[in-house]
Amino acid sequence: MKFLCIGRNYVEHAKELGNEVPDEPVIFMKPKSALHQVNSPFYYPEFTNELHYECEVVLRISKNGKYVQEKAAKSYYDAISVGIDFTARDIQNELKKKGLPWEKAKAWDNSAILGVWQPMSLVNDVKNINFSMKKNGDLVQLGNTKDMIHGFDKIIAYVSNYFSLNIGDVIFTGTPKGVGECVVGDELEGFLADTTMFKLLVQ
Repeated sequence: MKFLCIGRNYVEHAKELGNEVPDEPVIFMKPKSALHQVNSPFYYPEFTNELHYECEVVLRISKNGKYVQEKAAKSYYDAISVGIDFTARDIQNELKKKGLPWEKAKAWDNSAILGVWQPMSLVNDVKNINFSMKKNGDLVQLGNTKDMIHGFDKIIAYVSNYFSLNIGDVIFTGTPKGVGECVVGDELEGFLADTTMFKLLVQ
């Protein structure tokens, strides 16, 4: 299992962080150890002073593949959810200044939160999916997949040119605007439409 993540996939999010809007998908990865186990406490990591949440729609890969054609991509994922790509923003900013990779800021243990899975058969239109996140009951992120620069099938096809897709892999498809800092004691709740997909307490 691995996490394949797409950065800067919503125009407004790229702008809020002062990044250029990319012409092609920006890919980074998280290892299996990044998965936070359900019902386990989530502890604020000691190595950062600026922990940011990034709520995203996530896809579950259901078939092995390589060089997947975009027209066939929909058969490679069978479930959808919402998750958090946690980012140590202070560390990421320092790495970016030096032109270094992001792994220390993005790929640490427990940095990937996954909600419950919903079968794709229940999704009417993949290009019109509302998702959101609340912090302590207040709405902080609201997105719709229609605003993605690169849609699900384009992401699958593009990523598979470089990395083989394996059953059980997870793809984080990018975060909308509204990313921000969280601290100990914050409760984060992610939604797919109106359905709660995860609840997480930062400890």
